Amino acid sequence: MKARYKTGLIFFPAYDWKISPTHPEREERLLYTQDQILEEGLLDIEDIYEFKAGFASEEDISRAHFCVPDVSSRITPSHNISAGGCIEAARHVLEGDVKKAFALVRPPGHHSMRVVHGARGFCNINIEAIMIEWIRHHYPKIKKVAIVDTDCHHGDGSQDIYWHDPNVLYISLHQDGRTLYPGSGFPNEFGGPNAMGLTVNIPLPPHTSDAGFLHVIETLVLPVLDEFKPDLIINSAGQDNHYSDPITAMAFTAGGYARLNDMLCPDICVLEGGYSIEAALPYVNTGIILALAGLDYSYIKEPDLDLDQIRDDPKSLEYIKQLCEQLLIRWHEKDKLKDKYSSGEEYSKRNKSIYYDTDGISETQTEVIRICDECPGVFKIDSAASTGYRILGIHIPHGACKACRDKGYEWFDKPDSEFYAVYLQDMDNDIFKVKK
Repeated sequence: MKARYKTGLIFFPAYDWKISPTHPEREERLLYTQDQILEEGLLDIEDIYEFKAGFASEEDISRAHFCVPDVSSRITPSHNISAGGCIEAARHVLEGDVKKAFALVRPPGHHSMRVVHGARGFCNINIEAIMIEWIRHHYPKIKKVAIVDTDCHHGDGSQDIYWHDPNVLYISLHQDGRTLYPGSGFPNEFGGPNAMGLTVNIPLPPHTSDAGFLHVIETLVLPVLDEFKPDLIINSAGQDNHYSDPITAMAFTAGGYARLNDMLCPDICVLEGGYSIEAALPYVNTGIILALAGLDYSYIKEPDLDLDQIRDDPKSLEYIKQLCEQLLIRWHEKDKLKDKYSSGEEYSKRNKSIYYDTDGISETQTEVIRICDECPGVFKIDSAASTGYRILGIHIPHGACKACRDKGYEWFDKPDSEFYAVYLQDMDNDIFKVKK
């Protein structure tokens, strides 16, 4: 047997990192998957390869985050390796060693925002964002990236990091935030003033199963991707939409996950959530690997699967169809949405309150972005946390115009208040400074 697409796998179970011995986010999440893959003989298939994880440096992490008070205090070596595993997956794809890659790593990352005071939703740093910024630095020909987040929880961290970036499309399919952490991810969260429409949230009703998910992919996600024309598609491959997951309320199957990846055809998958350690993850991951490799996944089936028990409710399906129609219309009208920011206003402001549920930290943010027709716009974040730290983070984006670049350095050189530290991300020059 030979894979249709050369596929690379990277495993990192993180034996030395867990929230507690009985917490669902622990090393067994990947150990059962490794056992299943060995039992099925997937690594014996020609053109499926296993690679070692790498190690993300502090500079790699600083491209995506303002870590407070510093990078080393917010993470463990397992986080460096988890993010490094994603970087290695990308490197093998972009160097042509393989066509597709799957980073089966932990700890996860998609709840981690640009400012990091602690851990949220089991996430300390955003492993996909770190990978994407590594790609953009080392492979500048990659101009446009799409993230399709299929974790059951809305990836509020990934959304936050790319809220203002018109060259990164963020699409999230998730259980409705009115029924699940983190309580966000609604259709009106549609991107910042310089990237209006480049965030697409699809909140799905509890108990959505294969028909509902695959309808969203076929009628909304694929048309949006076709119009955006990304150079790279990344699946933020959370698996807690599975019907057996203990902390969510969805009804997706392993076969459905495989079909989703077959339809989506991502270049890179990155494991995120998924806490049904024995009943779901081994089957889901095996199905995803087979789909990535272009192999038959039709026999993937959980031993306890009863399709009649998890079939989509007709009313829910009708709701999902209408939601997709409305979101596709809004996608096509996204350019008109920016018109409300063209009334002569030079800056846009948003205030945020953030709770780090894993660490019990509260944070308030005031973010100011320069509205710009020439580039993604420079922005600054005034962030104060219950830990006592108040910082100013300044982000000068890829492709910044001279006016935005000058404004960013003006903010950095002459902050308008007292801060513990002032951080600078100058993406084009790959400069990351901290001034205390």
